[in-house]
Amino acid sequence: MFKVKIYISLKEGVADPQGITIKNALDSLGYSGIERVRYGKYLQVYLKNSDKKKLQKKIDDMCKKILVNPVIESYEYEIEEVK
Repeated sequence: MFKVKIYISLKEGVADPQGITIKNALDSLGYSGIERVRYGKYLQVYLKNSDKKKLQKKIDDMCKKILVNPVIESYEYEIEEVK
């Protein structure tokens, strides 16, 4: 079995209102010196597969078809074998 950690973030240049809101909240709580916050998503997906090449294709397909909006988001992932 494999654990896949998927990181989804907004592409550079895309407005990030959630990041701005988080930054403003942190500023108001006294956390100074924060230049910028970018908001993203993190998913863990557990898959049974013995062929790593097929697994990578499956992950890319899932991301491109449903998990990521390719117009405004990018993604990367890590694959970890679990026992």
